[in-house]
Amino acid sequence: MSRGRESAPVAQLSSAATDPRIAPFIMHLRARALSAATERSYRTAVERLVAWYDAEGIDWRTPSRADLRRYIALLSEDGERSTVQQRLAALGTFYRFWVRQGSVAKDPLHALARPKREKRLPDVLSQAQVEQLIAQAAIGTSAALALRDTALIELLYGAGLRIAEVVAIKLADLQLGRGEVKVTGKGDKQRVGLFGAPCRRALEAYLSDGRPVLAALATTPGAALFLNRSGGSLGERGARARLDDIARAAGLPEAFHPHTLRHSFATHLLDGGADLRVVQELLGHESLGTTQVYTHVSTTRLRGLYKSAHPRARRAGAKP
Repeated sequence: MSRGRESAPVAQLSSAATDPRIAPFIMHLRARALSAATERSYRTAVERLVAWYDAEGIDWRTPSRADLRRYIALLSEDGERSTVQQRLAALGTFYRFWVRQGSVAKDPLHALARPKREKRLPDVLSQAQVEQLIAQAAIGTSAALALRDTALIELLYGAGLRIAEVVAIKLADLQLGRGEVKVTGKGDKQRVGLFGAPCRRALEAYLSDGRPVLAALATTPGAALFLNRSGGSLGERGARARLDDIARAAGLPEAFHPHTLRHSFATHLLDGGADLRVVQELLGHESLGTTQVYTHVSTTRLRGLYKSAHPRARRAGAKP
Protein backbone atom coordinates (compact mmCIF):
# COMPACT_ATOMS: atom_id res chain seq x y z
CA MET A 1 0.00 0.00 0.00
CA SER A 2 1.08 3.52 -0.73
CA ARG A 3 1.94 5.71 2.26
CA GLY A 4 2.71 8.84 0.26
CA ARG A 5 1.62 12.42 0.62
CA GLU A 6 -2.03 13.45 0.43
CA SER A 7 -1.54 14.96 -3.02
CA ALA A 8 -0.10 11.75 -4.54
CA PRO A 9 -3.38 10.13 -5.64
CA VAL A 10 -4.96 13.32 -6.96
CA ALA A 11 -4.39 12.21 -10.55
CA GLN A 12 -6.57 9.14 -9.89
CA LEU A 13 -9.48 11.11 -8.41
CA SER A 14 -12.87 9.51 -9.05
CA SER A 15 -15.37 11.54 -11.02
CA ALA A 16 -17.74 13.31 -8.65
CA ALA A 17 -20.54 12.88 -11.17
CA THR A 18 -20.38 9.05 -11.15
CA ASP A 19 -18.79 8.02 -7.84
CA PRO A 20 -21.70 6.79 -5.64
CA ARG A 21 -19.86 8.01 -2.54
CA ILE A 22 -19.63 11.58 -3.84
CA ALA A 23 -22.37 12.27 -6.39
CA PRO A 24 -25.31 12.25 -3.91
CA PHE A 25 -23.38 14.59 -1.63
CA ILE A 26 -22.80 17.04 -4.49
CA MET A 27 -26.52 16.98 -5.28
CA HIS A 28 -27.19 17.74 -1.62
CA LEU A 29 -24.85 20.77 -1.79
CA ARG A 30 -26.62 22.08 -4.89
CA ALA A 31 -29.96 21.80 -3.13
CA ARG A 32 -28.55 24.07 -0.42
CA ALA A 33 -27.84 26.74 -3.09
CA LEU A 34 -24.25 27.25 -2.00
CA SER A 35 -21.96 29.45 -4.05
CA ALA A 36 -20.05 27.82 -6.91
CA ALA A 37 -16.77 28.44 -5.07
CA THR A 38 -18.01 26.75 -1.88
CA GLU A 39 -19.37 23.77 -3.79
CA ARG A 40 -16.06 23.41 -5.64
CA SER A 41 -14.11 23.59 -2.37
CA TYR A 42 -16.27 20.91 -0.73
CA ARG A 43 -16.08 18.65 -3.77
CA THR A 44 -12.29 18.94 -3.96
CA ALA A 45 -11.90 18.14 -0.25
CA VAL A 46 -14.09 15.04 -0.51
CA GLU A 47 -12.54 13.79 -3.76
CA ARG A 48 -9.05 14.05 -2.27
CA LEU A 49 -10.04 12.18 0.88
CA VAL A 50 -11.80 9.40 -1.06
CA ALA A 51 -8.82 9.06 -3.42
CA TRP A 52 -6.50 8.80 -0.41
CA TYR A 53 -8.73 6.11 1.14
CA ASP A 54 -8.61 4.14 -2.11
CA ALA A 55 -4.83 4.41 -2.33
CA GLU A 56 -4.46 3.29 1.29
CA GLY A 57 -7.04 0.52 1.10
CA ILE A 58 -9.28 2.10 3.76
CA ASP A 59 -13.07 1.71 3.88
CA TRP A 60 -14.40 5.27 3.66
CA ARG A 61 -17.33 4.44 5.96
CA THR A 62 -15.20 3.21 8.87
CA PRO A 63 -11.77 4.91 8.94
CA SER A 64 -9.96 4.56 12.24
CA ARG A 65 -8.95 7.51 14.36
CA ALA A 66 -5.32 6.72 13.53
CA ASP A 67 -6.13 6.82 9.79
CA LEU A 68 -7.74 10.24 10.11
CA ARG A 69 -4.89 11.57 12.22
CA ARG A 70 -2.47 10.53 9.49
CA TYR A 71 -4.60 12.28 6.89
CA ILE A 72 -4.84 15.47 8.94
CA ALA A 73 -1.06 15.39 9.34
CA LEU A 74 -0.69 15.19 5.54
CA LEU A 75 -3.09 18.08 5.09
CA SER A 76 -1.08 20.13 7.57
CA GLU A 77 2.12 19.46 5.62
CA ASP A 78 0.55 20.54 2.34
CA GLY A 79 -1.42 23.60 3.37
CA GLU A 80 -1.91 26.49 5.75
CA ARG A 81 -3.84 26.00 8.96
CA SER A 82 -6.85 27.90 7.65
CA THR A 83 -6.95 25.64 4.56
CA VAL A 84 -6.83 22.53 6.74
CA GLN A 85 -9.74 23.86 8.80
CA GLN A 86 -11.78 24.49 5.64
CA ARG A 87 -11.07 20.98 4.33
CA LEU A 88 -12.05 19.37 7.62
CA ALA A 89 -15.24 21.42 7.81
CA ALA A 90 -16.17 20.15 4.34
CA LEU A 91 -15.40 16.55 5.31
CA GLY A 92 -17.50 16.90 8.45
CA THR A 93 -20.44 18.03 6.29
CA PHE A 94 -19.82 15.05 4.00
CA TYR A 95 -19.93 12.52 6.82
CA ARG A 96 -22.95 14.09 8.52
CA PHE A 97 -24.80 13.81 5.22
CA TRP A 98 -24.09 10.08 4.99
CA VAL A 99 -25.01 9.55 8.65
CA ARG A 100 -28.42 11.07 7.91
CA GLN A 101 -28.72 8.79 4.85
CA GLY A 102 -27.98 5.77 7.04
CA SER A 103 -24.90 4.66 5.08
CA VAL A 104 -22.43 5.63 7.83
CA ALA A 105 -22.98 4.78 11.50
CA LYS A 106 -21.33 7.90 12.92
CA ASP A 107 -19.18 10.84 11.89
CA PRO A 108 -15.60 9.57 12.34
CA LEU A 109 -14.31 13.15 12.50
CA HIS A 110 -16.47 14.00 15.50
CA ALA A 111 -14.46 14.78 18.65
CA LEU A 112 -11.19 14.28 16.76
CA ALA A 113 -8.48 16.74 17.78
CA ARG A 114 -7.87 19.22 14.97
CA PRO A 115 -5.37 22.02 14.36
CA LYS A 116 -6.48 25.17 16.15
CA ARG A 117 -7.83 27.90 13.92
CA GLU A 118 -5.59 30.92 13.62
CA LYS A 119 -7.29 34.04 14.93
CA ARG A 120 -6.55 36.73 12.39
CA LEU A 121 -8.08 40.16 12.49
CA PRO A 122 -9.25 41.46 9.13
CA ASP A 123 -7.23 44.12 7.35
CA VAL A 124 -8.89 47.53 7.59
CA LEU A 125 -8.22 50.80 5.78
CA SER A 126 -8.25 54.12 7.56
CA GLN A 127 -10.78 56.69 6.36
CA ALA A 128 -7.90 58.63 4.80
CA GLN A 129 -6.80 55.53 2.85
CA VAL A 130 -10.35 55.04 1.55
CA GLU A 131 -10.35 58.65 0.30
CA GLN A 132 -6.95 58.03 -1.26
CA LEU A 133 -8.31 54.98 -3.11
CA ILE A 134 -11.35 56.87 -4.39
CA ALA A 135 -9.21 59.78 -5.59
CA GLN A 136 -6.89 57.39 -7.45
CA ALA A 137 -9.84 55.81 -9.30
CA ALA A 138 -10.22 58.98 -11.42
CA ILE A 139 -6.58 59.01 -12.57
CA GLY A 140 -5.00 57.43 -15.63
CA THR A 141 -8.04 56.10 -17.48
CA SER A 142 -10.94 57.25 -19.66
CA ALA A 143 -13.63 59.48 -18.18
CA ALA A 144 -16.31 56.77 -18.44
CA LEU A 145 -14.14 54.15 -16.72
CA ALA A 146 -13.08 56.64 -14.07
CA LEU A 147 -16.74 57.31 -13.23
CA ARG A 148 -17.42 53.57 -13.15
CA ASP A 149 -14.46 52.79 -10.91
CA THR A 150 -15.33 55.60 -8.51
CA ALA A 151 -18.94 54.41 -8.24
CA LEU A 152 -17.76 50.81 -7.80
CA ILE A 153 -15.48 51.69 -4.88
CA GLU A 154 -18.06 53.98 -3.31
CA LEU A 155 -20.66 51.20 -3.39
CA LEU A 156 -18.29 48.52 -2.05
CA TYR A 157 -17.32 50.73 0.87
CA GLY A 158 -20.54 52.70 1.28
CA ALA A 159 -22.79 49.63 1.50
CA GLY A 160 -20.25 47.04 2.69
CA LEU A 161 -20.89 44.70 -0.21
CA ARG A 162 -18.93 41.72 -1.47
CA ILE A 163 -17.35 42.07 -4.90
CA ALA A 164 -19.51 39.22 -6.26
CA GLU A 165 -22.62 40.98 -4.99
CA VAL A 166 -21.71 44.29 -6.63
CA VAL A 167 -21.02 42.92 -10.12
CA ALA A 168 -24.34 41.01 -9.99
CA ILE A 169 -26.41 44.18 -9.39
CA LYS A 170 -28.85 45.08 -12.16
CA LEU A 171 -30.09 48.58 -12.97
CA ALA A 172 -33.52 47.60 -11.66
CA ASP A 173 -32.00 46.72 -8.25
CA LEU A 174 -30.95 50.31 -7.60
CA GLN A 175 -33.12 52.84 -5.77
CA LEU A 176 -30.99 55.99 -5.95
CA GLY A 177 -33.48 58.33 -4.34
CA ARG A 178 -33.80 56.11 -1.28
CA GLY A 179 -30.11 55.21 -1.09
CA GLU A 180 -30.91 51.50 -1.37
CA VAL A 181 -29.81 48.59 -3.51
CA LYS A 182 -31.20 45.06 -3.64
CA VAL A 183 -28.38 42.57 -3.17
CA THR A 184 -28.24 38.81 -3.70
CA GLY A 185 -25.75 37.36 -1.22
CA LYS A 186 -24.49 33.90 -0.35
CA GLY A 187 -26.99 31.11 -0.82
CA ASP A 188 -29.07 33.38 -3.11
CA LYS A 189 -30.35 35.23 -0.05
CA GLN A 190 -31.53 38.75 -0.76
CA ARG A 191 -31.14 41.82 1.42
CA VAL A 192 -31.22 45.59 1.06
CA GLY A 193 -27.92 47.48 1.13
CA LEU A 194 -27.87 51.10 2.22
CA PHE A 195 -25.55 53.85 0.99
CA GLY A 196 -25.08 57.54 1.68
CA ALA A 197 -24.83 60.80 -0.26
CA PRO A 198 -21.22 60.43 -1.56
CA CYS A 199 -22.05 57.03 -3.04
CA ARG A 200 -25.31 58.32 -4.50
CA ARG A 201 -23.52 61.23 -6.20
CA ALA A 202 -20.90 58.85 -7.64
CA LEU A 203 -23.62 56.52 -8.95
CA GLU A 204 -25.58 59.43 -10.46
CA ALA A 205 -22.47 60.69 -12.29
CA TYR A 206 -21.70 57.20 -13.58
CA LEU A 207 -25.28 56.57 -14.73
CA SER A 208 -25.56 59.92 -16.52
CA ASP A 209 -22.09 60.32 -18.05
CA GLY A 210 -20.24 57.01 -17.75
CA ARG A 211 -22.50 54.02 -18.28
CA PRO A 212 -24.16 55.35 -21.48
CA VAL A 213 -20.71 55.73 -23.09
CA LEU A 214 -19.79 52.14 -22.20
CA ALA A 215 -23.22 50.76 -23.13
CA ALA A 216 -22.90 52.29 -26.62
CA LEU A 217 -19.94 49.98 -27.27
CA ALA A 218 -22.03 46.82 -26.84
CA THR A 219 -23.95 45.16 -29.68
CA THR A 220 -26.91 44.44 -27.40
CA PRO A 221 -27.92 46.43 -24.30
CA GLY A 222 -27.30 44.80 -20.94
CA ALA A 223 -29.07 45.09 -17.61
CA ALA A 224 -25.97 45.05 -15.40
CA LEU A 225 -25.22 48.18 -13.39
CA PHE A 226 -21.46 48.00 -13.95
CA LEU A 227 -20.14 47.52 -17.48
CA ASN A 228 -16.68 46.66 -18.77
CA ARG A 229 -14.71 48.60 -21.37
CA SER A 230 -16.50 46.73 -24.17
CA GLY A 231 -19.97 47.50 -22.87
CA GLY A 232 -20.62 44.01 -21.49
CA SER A 233 -21.24 43.12 -17.86
CA LEU A 234 -18.24 43.74 -15.61
CA GLY A 235 -17.16 40.38 -14.23
CA GLU A 236 -15.77 39.61 -10.79
CA ARG A 237 -12.28 38.88 -12.13
CA GLY A 238 -12.15 42.13 -14.10
CA ALA A 239 -13.39 44.15 -11.12
CA ARG A 240 -10.78 42.57 -8.83
CA ALA A 241 -7.98 43.28 -11.30
CA ARG A 242 -9.04 46.91 -11.69
CA LEU A 243 -9.29 47.44 -7.93
CA ASP A 244 -5.87 45.87 -7.42
CA ASP A 245 -4.37 48.26 -9.96
CA ILE A 246 -6.00 51.29 -8.32
CA ALA A 247 -4.93 50.22 -4.83
CA ARG A 248 -1.35 49.68 -5.98
CA ALA A 249 -1.24 53.10 -7.66
CA ALA A 250 -2.71 54.68 -4.50
CA GLY A 251 0.13 53.23 -2.42
CA LEU A 252 -2.13 51.06 -0.24
CA PRO A 253 -0.70 48.03 1.62
CA GLU A 254 -0.03 44.92 -0.48
CA ALA A 255 -2.56 43.03 1.63
CA PHE A 256 -5.38 45.11 0.11
CA HIS A 257 -8.24 43.02 -1.25
CA PRO A 258 -11.71 44.09 -2.44
CA HIS A 259 -13.06 42.51 0.77
CA THR A 260 -10.91 45.00 2.70
CA LEU A 261 -13.49 47.64 1.84
CA ARG A 262 -16.22 45.51 3.41
CA HIS A 263 -14.08 45.04 6.54
CA SER A 264 -13.50 48.80 6.63
CA PHE A 265 -17.22 49.51 6.25
CA ALA A 266 -18.07 47.36 9.29
CA THR A 267 -15.21 48.65 11.44
CA HIS A 268 -15.89 52.30 10.68
CA LEU A 269 -19.58 51.81 11.52
CA LEU A 270 -18.69 50.33 14.90
CA ASP A 271 -16.10 53.05 15.50
CA GLY A 272 -18.88 55.55 14.87
CA GLY A 273 -21.14 53.96 17.48
CA ALA A 274 -23.35 51.67 15.35
CA ASP A 275 -25.06 48.76 17.09
CA LEU A 276 -23.51 45.36 16.37
CA ARG A 277 -26.83 43.87 15.28
CA VAL A 278 -27.38 46.70 12.80
CA VAL A 279 -23.97 45.97 11.29
CA GLN A 280 -24.87 42.27 11.17
CA GLU A 281 -28.01 43.05 9.17
CA LEU A 282 -26.19 45.36 6.78
CA LEU A 283 -23.47 42.78 6.13
CA GLY A 284 -25.99 39.98 5.69
CA HIS A 285 -24.35 37.76 8.31
CA GLU A 286 -26.50 34.89 9.58
CA SER A 287 -24.60 34.68 12.85
CA LEU A 288 -23.81 37.56 15.17
CA GLY A 289 -20.56 35.77 16.02
CA THR A 290 -19.33 36.34 12.47
CA THR A 291 -19.82 40.08 12.90
CA GLN A 292 -18.20 40.21 16.34
CA VAL A 293 -14.69 39.99 14.88
CA TYR A 294 -15.05 43.67 13.97
CA THR A 295 -15.48 44.62 17.62
CA HIS A 296 -11.99 43.23 18.20
CA VAL A 297 -10.66 45.32 15.31
CA SER A 298 -12.25 48.44 16.77
CA THR A 299 -10.84 47.68 20.22
CA THR A 300 -7.38 47.22 18.73
CA ARG A 301 -7.59 50.58 16.97
CA LEU A 302 -8.85 52.29 20.11
CA ARG A 303 -6.01 50.79 22.11
CA GLY A 304 -3.50 52.13 19.60
CA LEU A 305 -5.02 55.60 19.76
CA TYR A 306 -5.05 55.46 23.55
CA LYS A 307 -1.39 54.46 23.76
CA SER A 308 -0.34 57.20 21.37
CA ALA A 309 -2.43 59.97 22.96
CA HIS A 310 -2.77 59.42 26.71
CA PRO A 311 0.15 60.77 28.79
CA ARG A 312 0.04 57.79 31.17
CA ALA A 313 0.04 55.29 28.31
CA ARG A 314 3.05 56.66 26.39
CA ARG A 315 6.59 55.56 26.99
CA ALA A 316 8.79 58.08 28.74
CA GLY A 317 9.97 60.72 26.29
CA ALA A 318 7.64 59.56 23.49
CA LYS A 319 5.76 62.29 21.65
CA PRO A 320 1.99 62.01 21.07
